[in-house]
Amino acid sequence: MTAWLKLLRPHQWVKSGFVFVGLLFGHAWHDAAVVQQVLLAAVAFSLAASAVYVGNDIVDRERDRQHPDKRRRPLASGAITPGLAMAVGVSCVLAALGIAWLASPAVAAIIVAYLLLNIGYTLGLKHIVLLDVFIISAGFMLRILAGTLGVGIAPSHWLLLCGFMVTLFLGFAKRRAELKALDGDASGHRQVLEDYDPVLLDKLIGVCAAATIVTYSLYTVAADTAALHGTGRLFATVPFVVYGMFRYLFLLHRRDGGGDPAAELLSDRHLLIAVAGWLATVLLVLS
Repeated sequence: MTAWLKLLRPHQWVKSGFVFVGLLFGHAWHDAAVVQQVLLAAVAFSLAASAVYVGNDIVDRERDRQHPDKRRRPLASGAITPGLAMAVGVSCVLAALGIAWLASPAVAAIIVAYLLLNIGYTLGLKHIVLLDVFIISAGFMLRILAGTLGVGIAPSHWLLLCGFMVTLFLGFAKRRAELKALDGDASGHRQVLEDYDPVLLDKLIGVCAAATIVTYSLYTVAADTAALHGTGRLFATVPFVVYGMFRYLFLLHRRDGGGDPAAELLSDRHLLIAVAGWLATVLLVLS
């Protein structure tokens, strides 16, 4: 059971939280039908993500054996055979598509786009510098679209832009953590790391962090936002966002973290408090 949990990575399902952005900022949490659609979309994305992880592990199992942490993964270590893993991955895909269709045909189409995007990533796009991180970001953006356009909620352009920048930040931070963890043998594990270096990544991370804070802050004080929510107090959530970004940078540079955003969120109490404080303040302001 432990090996299967490591293969499917249920802790990564926390990324499906992006599906709920539209529900939260679109004031749709009082609509039971929409809430049900969003919940189904989140479950579908969680299963689709597990299928993607299985596929990646099958393809990358030889390279994973060269990584200090990933060599313990079930396929790299031999705890699970590729055939069994493939069967489970296909089952996750079918379940994801079925549940997504129950949410709406649009959500199902977005899940298909997500799966195709990740197939392209696994088969070669992950080796193209910069594009690899943009594809990771696109996966998060599809989650946001599933919870907005997929269920009939108009997405805010400001929040889409902020979501894009924060996911680029997480992607480049992941590459920076990988460079540090592999210490000189990075390209042996992930070919694209040969084209990255710490200076470049630190600049890209800094740009994305600043852009995330600026775009979110501008969203909270925009006149359209105040008109939509009936309040101008959403700016009170900005300190939580700033602290969360700074804490993540601290973990990346001083605690050898940043390689797994989901794991960092679930294990670091400062990040947990920042997210909980942000969510509680948003709900308080918008209620």
